[in-house]
Amino acid sequence: MVCSLGIEGSANKIGVGIIRDGEVLANVRRTYITPPGEGFLPNATAKHHREVILALVQESLKEAKIKPSDLDVICYTKGPGMAPPLLVGAIVARTLSLLWEKPLLGVNHCIGHIEMGRHITGAQNPIILYVSGGNTQVIAYSNKKYRIFGETIDIAVGNCLDRFARILKLPNDPSPGYNIEQMAKEGTNYINLPYVVKGMDVSFSGILSHIEELADPTKNPNKRKKTLEADASVAKPADLCFSLQETIFAMLVEITERAMAHCGSNEVLIVGGVGCNERLQKMMGIMCEERGGKLFAIDERYCIDNGLMIAHAGAEMFKSGSRMPFEESFVTQRYRTDEVLVTWRDD
Repeated sequence: MVCSLGIEGSANKIGVGIIRDGEVLANVRRTYITPPGEGFLPNATAKHHREVILALVQESLKEAKIKPSDLDVICYTKGPGMAPPLLVGAIVARTLSLLWEKPLLGVNHCIGHIEMGRHITGAQNPIILYVSGGNTQVIAYSNKKYRIFGETIDIAVGNCLDRFARILKLPNDPSPGYNIEQMAKEGTNYINLPYVVKGMDVSFSGILSHIEELADPTKNPNKRKKTLEADASVAKPADLCFSLQETIFAMLVEITERAMAHCGSNEVLIVGGVGCNERLQKMMGIMCEERGGKLFAIDERYCIDNGLMIAHAGAEMFKSGSRMPFEESFVTQRYRTDEVLVTWRDD
């Protein structure tokens, strides 16, 4: 029975979670929210995390009704992510490890999402669609690795949604993607946008540039002026949000279905912050149903970045014998999903 505390702080959310033998004991989180039209800068985000993380650790212990002596391992997000926020979590984890005399483990952020999704849903060996503000990957497990079958070749799907939300000056509370999702429900007119699938990979940067011009034709007045004027006359914000979601989600469904066919799988698991989107879940569910498969999805408690997913993945690593020398407890902004040896799975 392993009791693990996990710290996640790779982007604008800082979270602390505690899990014991698969039982969720605590999952607390805070979000750094900027004004409408603005993103979050690394140093300002790290400052926010520093101001709240110690209170979150205390809150998690209180919610879990345990003492530090009850813990078996301290886990933190090693990467990928933004360096300054990552360092906040790593420094606090190192300090707690020394203070409480507990082993320390660095966890891959992407692996945390995958293992949390598998644990909560009970999915056995699904094709995984990992969609967030920093990552877009189609993944399948094979021979002790989570293999990437397809991914974005430029920006992540969540980044595309967030940046368009800034163009429209939508609030960042609770998140830009959520507010686009709500506005899209009011859209009725589908506007053709670039559809960019290249084999198993996708591209979102061109779609973003195109829809930004439709939202504000003055951004590039000399490019396709007549077309933009014609499109912009019917391009209401709700219609643009609706069209953007329909297009980029269709691209994700396509490459996920292709991975299912290649692997002979009948399960799909959606993880990552964008995985909360109900329209994406519905579109993916229709595809799975037509193939006789099953969709697994989780709600915002576990989809959005959280410390619990780091605690759970770290606990699985710890139970399988993984150990990390203290001098290796650094962070890295680039840490691919398929770099991790999955020692805790035997299938």
